[in-house]
Amino acid sequence: MTSTVLGMTTSAAAPAGSEGAITDGTVTDRLVDANERYAAAFTDPGMDARPVLRVAVVACMDARLDLHKALGLQLGDCHTIRNAGGVVTDDVIRSLTISQRALGTRSVVLIHHTGCGMESITEDFRHDLELEVGQRPAWAVEAFRDVDQDVRQSMARVRTSPFLLHTEDVRGFVFDVRTGRLREIDPA
Repeated sequence: MTSTVLGMTTSAAAPAGSEGAITDGTVTDRLVDANERYAAAFTDPGMDARPVLRVAVVACMDARLDLHKALGLQLGDCHTIRNAGGVVTDDVIRSLTISQRALGTRSVVLIHHTGCGMESITEDFRHDLELEVGQRPAWAVEAFRDVDQDVRQSMARVRTSPFLLHTEDVRGFVFDVRTGRLREIDPA
């Protein structure tokens, strides 16, 4: 079996001569090419937009989390909402509200993870951005120092939202990026 290495460039420059250096095209070009191959073999699965398992998963955007594999999910099983830290923000509440009220989900699973970058950033990030671009971001960074406590806070935000109809099955976990295991967090 042979493999093909595609050359491309990213905004993060690789040192000259380093293994895996990207040289031709862009990452977006690679993704568009991959989509062409995907679409050529694509067959409409005839699915509804409503998740089969009636669950919404809120998780960090970290590239190390392969949620479908880690949770044994298939296409169509769940709604997946991801952001930096997997924190429950107003926009996450918006998505969960639509997921529940318009598309039938009943359960919410929250997943943070070990080694999250949000543990090493502070609200100073916003101040630095304001100095750099001359405008203060309207959003909070939502950084945290204690991943377990932030999962508890996220569970509380979901459970107390007046917009959500189904808050009795809300559970939170920390995914260990070294072992692949979930550790459930007690909401108390």
